[in-house]
Amino acid sequence: MLLSTAKFLLLKAEFMTKTPLIVPWLLLVVVLVGASASAQSDGQQLLEKFKSMAGTWEGKNAQDEAVVDTYRLVAGGTAVMSENKMGSEDMLSLFYVDGDHLLMTHFCPSGSQPRMRATASPDFKTVSFEFVDATNLPDAQKGHMSRAVYFFPDPDHYREEWTWLQDGKATAFRFEMQRKK
Repeated sequence: MLLSTAKFLLLKAEFMTKTPLIVPWLLLVVVLVGASASAQSDGQQLLEKFKSMAGTWEGKNAQDEAVVDTYRLVAGGTAVMSENKMGSEDMLSLFYVDGDHLLMTHFCPSGSQPRMRATASPDFKTVSFEFVDATNLPDAQKGHMSRAVYFFPDPDHYREEWTWLQDGKATAFRFEMQRKK
């Protein structure tokens, strides 16, 4: 019994001298794992940007026609829906995260639904969506939205620039918007 108690005390002493070296490493691992788990992907950060747009925005297109854009959170806050009304035309865009990327599916009056992937400037003040693919688009020559760029100079103003591509010819559409107070 005395031998096992002595062995226990020896092991305890050895453990106590090595523990101070192990604890800082364990803490570092816990902090790094926690930080990487809580860090948001660019896609999630961009979705947060579009979530902050919830509400009604008013503006004009290049032809000085009135445009109303309404943003709202949908699907439990996992997506943002934008409804764009310009005269008798009505368009819908849905912004959502897929993996590390923000995607947009644009529901167009032409009947196609282009899907676009976002990239952002380092300061997140410019978000560009580039065409990935589309549903109800029989071939790439048929007219469809191929690009959209959002510029955010401040929290109450933004600009949209859309590119319509048909038969290899690009046509630009521009909207200057401000938050409705």
